[in-house]
Amino acid sequence: MEDVSTLAEPAGFTPEDLPRLRYGPGHYELVDGSLHVTGGGFTSDSLDELPDDGYRHELIDGVLVVTPSPSFSHQRMVLGLGRVLDDHCPSDLVVLVAPFDVRLSDLTTVEPDILVARRTEVTERNLPTAPVLAVEILSRTTSHLDLGRKKHAYAGCSHYWVVHPYDRRLIAWDLRDGEYVQVADVTGDESWTAESPFAVTITPSDLLG
Repeated sequence: MEDVSTLAEPAGFTPEDLPRLRYGPGHYELVDGSLHVTGGGFTSDSLDELPDDGYRHELIDGVLVVTPSPSFSHQRMVLGLGRVLDDHCPSDLVVLVAPFDVRLSDLTTVEPDILVARRTEVTERNLPTAPVLAVEILSRTTSHLDLGRKKHAYAGCSHYWVVHPYDRRLIAWDLRDGEYVQVADVTGDESWTAESPFAVTITPSDLLG
């Protein structure tokens, strides 16, 4: 099997892509290869009206964020970590992977790469509240968002993790007194055992398979 650590990460959208990325009125801006559309009057309800073009559409404080299809390593990491979490998840919680909407307000709907939620709070359509754990797999086009505005949007989420697939690194935060406090930073063959939302041991180098 090819060593995925040697694979080049996709660059994301370029200015040449803008003419075909049309989602109605608004100001269009490329940020690290993702598209941000402001001033378009978008709401969580209006996301359903966007074209099914294979890209991820999220809304953060009324700003439409469109990101391109994920990389091979990104998807392998989602599968690997999702499997580990699902194997240890208690029956009152459920593990889901993107695309699945988390509707946090009328102006914010996101799709974490992996989430853990209470079964009683999940509907067939979406999760209408913050998950107990949100996980984002970082990429060139999403790192600025996942470590900034999107992390802030998860304010009611008790646990937030990000994974660097190319560095094989996991960083975890717990929400304490309204602020995220870092509780883990492990790389490669290092292991970390989370105690909440349930006990599970994570070794980043094992997740890509």
